[in-house]
This record gives sequence, C-alpha cells and structure tokens, in this order.
Amino acid sequence: MGLGGCIILVAVGAVLTFATDWKMDTVNVDMVGWIMMIVGVIGVIVYASIARRRRLVVPPSTTVVSDDERRGL
Repeated sequence: MGLGGCIILVAVGAVLTFATDWKMDTVNVDMVGWIMMIVGVIGVIVYASIARRRRLVVPPSTTVVSDDERRGL
C-alpha cells in the first residue's frame, strides 16, 4: 500500500469516527474508524522508513593506485 492509500485510510477512519452517528447492532462504527486510522498511521510510518532507506546514497568505491602503477612498473 502506498502513501496515498495510507492517507485515505486515515481520512476515512476519521470520518467514520468523528463525522457519523450511525448505530449498528453488529458493528461498532467508531471502533472501525479508530482501527482504520491506526492502520493508516502505521502504514505512513512504515512507508516513510522504507522511503528513507531507498534515498541513502552510497559513495562509489575508489580505486587505490599505488606508486608502482603510476610509474608504469
């Protein structure tokens, strides 16, 4: 799941928790909203940590040239 999907989860969860007053006998809509927000936040954190690892730049290895190689020996 990408960053956009995680943000959508948080947004839909917030709408279910704070903006609706639905009452269902079998499902607690507020709890579903909280779960969606928590999963979305965890997804954003995981996505950010993976993206940070991808951005690490490894310096290229340099070749050591000895004095003998410079002189052509």
